[in-house]
Amino acid sequence: MVTFQQKILHLVKCFRRQWPLFSNSERTTVCGADCMLMALQLSMAEVNKQHHGDFTVSLSDVLEMWNYLLHDKLGLYENMREPENYADVKKAYHAFLARSNMLDLIDIYKKCYSLGLLAEDESISSVQLLEFISGVMNAQENNDSVLSTPTQINRQGQEHMKVTILAKKSVCSYLSLLVNSKDDLALAHILNVPDRGLGREAFTNLKHASQERKMSIFLMATSFIRTIELGGRDSASSLYDPLRAHVKGLSCFVNFIDKLQEIVGEILNTRLAGGRILSTVKMHLIKGRSNGDPFCQAVEEVVQDLDLKIKNIIDSQQETLTASTTGVSPAR
Repeated sequence: MVTFQQKILHLVKCFRRQWPLFSNSERTTVCGADCMLMALQLSMAEVNKQHHGDFTVSLSDVLEMWNYLLHDKLGLYENMREPENYADVKKAYHAFLARSNMLDLIDIYKKCYSLGLLAEDESISSVQLLEFISGVMNAQENNDSVLSTPTQINRQGQEHMKVTILAKKSVCSYLSLLVNSKDDLALAHILNVPDRGLGREAFTNLKHASQERKMSIFLMATSFIRTIELGGRDSASSLYDPLRAHVKGLSCFVNFIDKLQEIVGEILNTRLAGGRILSTVKMHLIKGRSNGDPFCQAVEEVVQDLDLKIKNIIDSQQETLTASTTGVSPAR
C-alpha cells in the first residue's frame, strides 16, 4: 500500500523527471508548505506597504490569508469571505515565486494531474493535499499513534526535533541556494547562519536594494561585494550606502557560497562533489561550537542522512543513464 508521504514524494519526483513541462529552467526548486507560508507573509508585507505605508502584518491576517489562498488555489470554496486586498496579495505571491525560480506544491500537483503524469495508485485528492500543506494530516497521524511516552521525554523529544529542523533547514538552504541562486527564501534562512552579524536590518537593506535593481537578493549581495573588492569601498555608488555597514558579513557569506560553487566546478564526480559540499557546509555550521552542542549533533545527523540520499539519487540516475544517451547536468 502506498502511503500519503510516498504519494507526495511521487509528486515531487514527477516534477523532477518532467521538469521541462513545468518550467524553462532545470534549476527551478520546489516550494513546500513552510516556504509557501513565508512567501505569502512577505507578499502581504509588500502589499501592506503599498496600501498603508507599513510592512507590518499581523499573525491573524497571515493565517486568514493562508487559509483562503490554499482553498482558492485548490478550488475548494466553502463560502469563505475573501480577505482584504486578496487579489493583490495573490498576484504578489506568484510574482515572488516566479522571481525566486520556484513552484509551490499546489502548482506542481495541478500540472501533474492536467498532464496525466501520475499513476492511479499515486493519486491525491485536493482535500488531502490541503490537509497535508496546512498540517492537519500530520496532526491526525500524531494523535492516532498508540505509543505514549512520559511528559519529560516528550519535551526532550520536542527540543531535539526543533534543533533537527533548524539544522536540516540550514543545510538544505545552502544546497538550494547553490542550485537556485534566485531562491530568496533559502538565502533568508542562512544569511546569518552561522552568525555573521547580518540581522534583520541587513536583510531588509539587502532586499530593498535588490528590488531597486530588479535582481535576486543573492545576486545583489554578490554584485555589491564584487564592486567593493574590485574598486574599494569608495567605488560603491550611493545605491549601496545602506549596505556599507554590512560589508564584512556579506563578504563572508558570498565568499563561502563561492567556495561551494568551486567544488561543483572542480570535482566532476557528482558523488564526491556532493559529499564534499555537505562536509564543507557541516564544518561551516559547527565551527566554534563544542562537540556536545545539540545543534552540532543535529547537523551531523542531517548531513549523514542527506549524504545517503544523494548517493541513492545518483545511483538511480546512473541506472537511467544506462538506458539513455541523454546526459544529466550537475544541476540535476
